[in-house]
Amino acid sequence: MSKEIRILSPCGMLGYGFPLESFQNGMRKKPHAIVVDAGSTDAGPHKLGAGVGIVSKRAAKKDLEILISAALDNHIPLIVGSAGGAGAKPHVEWTLDIMEEVLSNKKTRPKVGVIWADFNKSSITHALNEGRIGKMSPNVPDLTHLSLTETHSIVAQMGHEPILEALHQECELIICGRAFDPSPFAAVGIFHGMDAGLSYHLGKILECGALCAEPGTTKDCILGTIKENAFTVQSLNPIRKCSTTSVAAHTFYEKDHPYLLHGPGFLLDLSQCEFKSAGEGLIEVSGSKYVPSKDYRVKLEGARLKAYRTFVLAGVRDPVLINNIERIEASVKEEVMSHYKDIPEHTYQINFYHYGKNAVLGESESEPFSGHEIGLVFEVVADTQEAASSICATLRSTFLHYGYEGRKSTAGNLAFPFAPSDIEFGPVYEFSIYHLMKLKKGEIPFQLEVL
Repeated sequence: MSKEIRILSPCGMLGYGFPLESFQNGMRKKPHAIVVDAGSTDAGPHKLGAGVGIVSKRAAKKDLEILISAALDNHIPLIVGSAGGAGAKPHVEWTLDIMEEVLSNKKTRPKVGVIWADFNKSSITHALNEGRIGKMSPNVPDLTHLSLTETHSIVAQMGHEPILEALHQECELIICGRAFDPSPFAAVGIFHGMDAGLSYHLGKILECGALCAEPGTTKDCILGTIKENAFTVQSLNPIRKCSTTSVAAHTFYEKDHPYLLHGPGFLLDLSQCEFKSAGEGLIEVSGSKYVPSKDYRVKLEGARLKAYRTFVLAGVRDPVLINNIERIEASVKEEVMSHYKDIPEHTYQINFYHYGKNAVLGESESEPFSGHEIGLVFEVVADTQEAASSICATLRSTFLHYGYEGRKSTAGNLAFPFAPSDIEFGPVYEFSIYHLMKLKKGEIPFQLEVL
């Protein structure tokens, strides 16, 4: 077992980019692996449902060209977690295509490990019938056979085990489907015999890049070093510094409990953690505990097509209109719905958003409105794109010319920044599956393919 294992995280999301100088500083530390997360549900279910990436191909390739070259030149593995954003088959294949373009200019052919995270409906149906599927939280709808039938993209978050297998098979480039964000980082530490609790806690810190530093950002590099009884983190950019507060604060990031974090098959207990300075900008963390769960559960994510959207962006400057915006919107909405009596009301929704006037917090806003203009968004969500666009066009024209009390002009209620004003967004997806599934003993749900 090595005395310490160093892991370089170039950024919080593959394709976000990072300063080349920071990355080179990290490579001079001779890391044992380069690991980068590529996925998130922060963008909602659309990426999973539509099978598209979170970042552009150009952005992903720009990062991969640097990362692949550094990994191969230094004979260390590169691990990509949740490839393509959502980690389903289309996202993994998209990442592999970009990787192939990068490798086409290389003289050597590296050993590539691909770990698929897709689940078929039959296995989930069996689990549902056997009572092995539960809710992530009370407000998540029950998973039914109907919602399962309507879902066409299903993945599960993998733990470190399949990534560990890829490392044991000496894969040089490891592309993971949907993964629990810290798992690809934790797999490196565990592979080298390090403590699983420290490995996962460090993974929790590293997966967001330099967000644990001050000033924090996901678009810069961070180095994590695991030792026998602790790990350290340090920024690789001199303009950023890690502190005990910034690292401890990031430990709370994206958790529903201050010191307990559930993962695939385990609980990470951080109640006894200590954070202390081990040098200028070098923070040492100890006391992280990995507690295996009695039952091994994985988080399932599935998306289904819900509707189609068309929206309009406009500006409102008239103080009379702004002061009466909710009442006027209600009248406009009533007029539009009356015009489209041939379209069942339950098949579409009309929504208004006032940016500059309570659009973010809504009814929870505590500050009184004092602005002189607002940005107005009309949104129509309907069963078909044609219906959404038709209703939105009528909504826009009705509002544009609506004669409200006190208006001094005869038209021009709205200022449009773009022409055409109506924007067809296309399909709208929702998470139809956001549940935990208990695996059967000995079940291996994630398949490793070596290329």
